Amino acid sequence: MSVNYLDLVWQKVLAILKNYISASALETWFHNARLIDMQGNTIVLSVANEFARDYIQSRYYLLLQKVLQKILGQSSLKIQIICSSSLDEIQANNLVDNGTNYSLYLNPKYTFDSFVVGNSNRFAHAACLAVAESPASSYNPLFIYGGVGLGKTHLMQAIGHYVCNNLPNLRVLYISSEKFTNDLINAIRDEQTEEFRAKYRNIDVLLIDDIQFLAKKEATQEEFFHTFNHLYGANKQIIISSDRPPKEIPTLEDRLRSRFEWGLITDIQPPDFETRVAILRKKASLDNINIPDEIMFFIAQKIDANIRELEGALLRIAAYTSFTKEELTLELAEEILQQALNLSNPKPITIKLIQDTVANYFNLRPEDLKAKKRSRSISYPRQIAMYLCRELTDNSLPKIGAEFGGRDHTTVLHAYDKIRNELNTNPSLPQILSELRQQITNQ
Repeated sequence: MSVNYLDLVWQKVLAILKNYISASALETWFHNARLIDMQGNTIVLSVANEFARDYIQSRYYLLLQKVLQKILGQSSLKIQIICSSSLDEIQANNLVDNGTNYSLYLNPKYTFDSFVVGNSNRFAHAACLAVAESPASSYNPLFIYGGVGLGKTHLMQAIGHYVCNNLPNLRVLYISSEKFTNDLINAIRDEQTEEFRAKYRNIDVLLIDDIQFLAKKEATQEEFFHTFNHLYGANKQIIISSDRPPKEIPTLEDRLRSRFEWGLITDIQPPDFETRVAILRKKASLDNINIPDEIMFFIAQKIDANIRELEGALLRIAAYTSFTKEELTLELAEEILQQALNLSNPKPITIKLIQDTVANYFNLRPEDLKAKKRSRSISYPRQIAMYLCRELTDNSLPKIGAEFGGRDHTTVLHAYDKIRNELNTNPSLPQILSELRQQITNQ
């Protein structure tokens, strides 16, 4: 894709961002930013420095994603944000038999050394390190699952870094399941399926992220099934990540599900308080941010479920004090994070709170969401409520289902996936969810 075209796309992006971001913020964070590449469903944004990269990733990623998806007409677009001065490109030499070299892009910060180990991720970290040190010797396949922003991708890429640096003779490929799907589609279109299979089956370590996106893609599942069998039969290491365990991935073929369960399944939970503080200290050290411990304790107390939000809050405070030159105090930190953390309202988000809010929004009674009624006027709000319960609470799927009239976990999964998929096709749904989130968090 030509650079001129990407420049035009970026100008359109900036024009739209002006409606959502102040002129000063736009100048501060997006100065010298530009789109430099697009391959499949991934577009690469280059920014001035690591500080800007981390801040945009934590604060503006979803907004950027929606704007670019609208401009380009791609519903599954992903953004890779890199520093113009430090793109870490690792070459996986002799990846396929015909001598073609493929570039393996890994975030330079996603290593085992930079990963903070705590009670919530200790077992997953140990399993990943064992696999990296001796691929295909144990834990094959290795299946890692957990919520968004808890460190799955960090561990996946840490394995990639370790193998490339310490076992350079091994051929490594790190991809997303969407990249696998797009490569397959392109191979079928261009009548190059043999080249596709050579690429994916002549490697020693396959790391595939977000495997849940293979759900409902029958042809892709078929191809991945044979790729899995080929690699496993040749004693090659396979590492897979997902936002849920294999048994909870809907419409995943049983034969794939069973193979994912052949090896070791490990999860990552939200970090405890001590681990959150350690993560903040590590982030501050890596980015040369000087913030008092009491401020870190404050952030760790207020953000307890998502590492990206945790680090984003740290960057927000650091950016504010850097630009204003104000002395950082606990009171100032509370003021800076007031809107982001909703400090004026520490009321916990519960299933009941979500049910009450959604019912009121759609002019229903909370009891209607728990009833057996299947009319769209009730079933659709019920699905939205289930989606929000999974997004905004830590309750298990069976627990959520039980609170909606004793429904089972598969019903909750179906509702969640239906609403998530509809976000790409229903232009009014994002606004509805945004309004509901705001009402729920402001209760």
